Amino acid sequence: MPNKLSQFWQELKRRNVVRVITVYAGAAFVILELVDIIAEPLKLPDWLLPVVIVLLSIGFIIAVILSWIYDIHPEGGMVKTEPAEKVKAEDIPKSSNSWKVASYISFVVIVGLIVLNVIPRAGKKEILDKSVAVLPFINDSQDQENEHFISGIMDELLINLQTIKDLRVPGRTSTEQYRNNPKTIPEIATEMNVSYIVVARGQRYGEKIRLRVHLVDGANDTNLWADSYDEEIKGTEDIFRIQSKIAQSIAAALQAVITPAEKERIENIPTTDITALDFYQRGNEAYWRYWSDESDTLALERAEYYFNEALKYDPTFAQAYTGLARIHWGSEGYFSEDYLDTARVLLDKALSFDPGLAEAHTLYGRYFNERNDTIRAMREVDKAISLNPNGWEAYSIKADISSDYISNISNSQKAVLLNRGPELPGLLTGLGESYWLIGFLDKAEDIYDKVLQLTGDSIAYLFQIANLEYFSGNTNRSLQLFKRSLELDSTQLYVYAYLFQLYHLLNDFDQAIKYGKKWVDGMKASGRLWPNFVQRVGLFYRFQGLEAEAETYFNLQIEYCLREIELGRRRAERNLNSYYDLATTYAAIGETEKAIENLRIWLTRPVIELRMFWYYLREDPILNPIRDEPEFQQILNEAESKYQAEHERVRQWLEEDEMI
Repeated sequence: MPNKLSQFWQELKRRNVVRVITVYAGAAFVILELVDIIAEPLKLPDWLLPVVIVLLSIGFIIAVILSWIYDIHPEGGMVKTEPAEKVKAEDIPKSSNSWKVASYISFVVIVGLIVLNVIPRAGKKEILDKSVAVLPFINDSQDQENEHFISGIMDELLINLQTIKDLRVPGRTSTEQYRNNPKTIPEIATEMNVSYIVVARGQRYGEKIRLRVHLVDGANDTNLWADSYDEEIKGTEDIFRIQSKIAQSIAAALQAVITPAEKERIENIPTTDITALDFYQRGNEAYWRYWSDESDTLALERAEYYFNEALKYDPTFAQAYTGLARIHWGSEGYFSEDYLDTARVLLDKALSFDPGLAEAHTLYGRYFNERNDTIRAMREVDKAISLNPNGWEAYSIKADISSDYISNISNSQKAVLLNRGPELPGLLTGLGESYWLIGFLDKAEDIYDKVLQLTGDSIAYLFQIANLEYFSGNTNRSLQLFKRSLELDSTQLYVYAYLFQLYHLLNDFDQAIKYGKKWVDGMKASGRLWPNFVQRVGLFYRFQGLEAEAETYFNLQIEYCLREIELGRRRAERNLNSYYDLATTYAAIGETEKAIENLRIWLTRPVIELRMFWYYLREDPILNPIRDEPEFQQILNEAESKYQAEHERVRQWLEEDEMI
């Protein structure tokens, strides 16, 4: 058998079949690459490449057959190849140099094309293939009253696409900024960090709707898919059917996988009452107007009215309840206990009629987070993410709930990836804060630089960076940034408060009193004290020798903290929480044992693992009265140990994921 295979191989070489295969393969590769390169710029049809592949395959078979039967004679011409048994060794023609040259050229061309393709792609920024943004639909209706209807279709399409896990789809807050925006599709795609853009225009005339939808390649502004819809609207079923059809068509064009559960969700009909749907769409549009147009002060009231009207026509309309819950959340006072309970009642209603409503689960996660029920909060946001894998808000809440830095940073990054709207600077600030708190100051500063690029000389973010420098021990830099912030807006009470603390840290009591007075006077004028700063008002009066006034505020801080702990509110258990505030207040009034006791409780909280305010223990001057106590030094050492262990764990994770 080996001898026969060897003889067959020699016969292939004698008949030049091997050379023909080599040269043909090289030529075919060159042709396919050229077709692939010129197809997009010349806008050649998609079927061209498969046809070329078929033709080259047929040609390959023919070339092999012909090379077996015929040979090119060195002296010219094509002759039939004699069988091996009839050919003497001395009669076998020597290889033509042209064959060798052709083989060498084929090899060089193949290698060259590979290099030319690989190198540019290696240096190109990777953008996810299945990322798509839905721009605000253009209303072509003569009656502008129909704008809410066209926008409503866009909203539902967006929600349907976000349901698909195989896609990355930013929300409406990211795309609303491009309404009436002159930027080109490639510019928008770059800013949104997506590969594709959905653009559409539509009009409603009588009981009919006309839509024209395009899925556009963001890199070159060419259509990947387009379709028209000109249909009669007899009920809500027709509207939702069109929205579902568009979403599934776009997913198919992007070759995205839709699971059976996702398909069921996409084809869901939230309400069968067309009047209820109309009021809901009007309410939703008013709600977005509230966020996009600060001059429209009545937008939120209109939204609430329309959502309530929608529920009159369909009391089972879950989305209308969620809309009311979101409005209520934004309009009620944060420190009111009633706002939480009312929001929960509305969300209970929404989920009783639609347990698969992702937005309701997201808001429920926020509710339980505020109530400090982190287990139920995490359960709700995980449910929300399973229903809407593209919901940036759910990832943001999950980051806030997370009890360790890896989960916190990971979910913060997901929220940032899915949002390019006005919330982005805030999300980036939260991510930067996480890096800073766990000791990666360079990463934090890079992120804050991005924030300032987005916001310019923004007061809010100057404050954030100044705060970072403050807690990093860079007091001079912090002072400069805080004062720069005041130059832009002298009404910022928080800035005066931090300047008061900074000068206290530097033992410059004259400056501390100067800025403290502006801060305290401002708070008195507003009629509201800050929950975790009341004891520092007491310090302000103590610096001036007004001990009775100081004692009043120390007692107020203790009273407030005990109330927060009793209520079980989030702030009492996490962040700069009530146990720390109690400890500092007791330290200030000389109750050392109580101060140490509350610091030990504070040390056991998850916050010490998530948000390690080691700096406070080391530097906060309000703790100076107990700083020499052995128990305090023990707490400080334990806190440092926990901090360093967590820092090292996160560092290893960041290195493994090549994030540092």
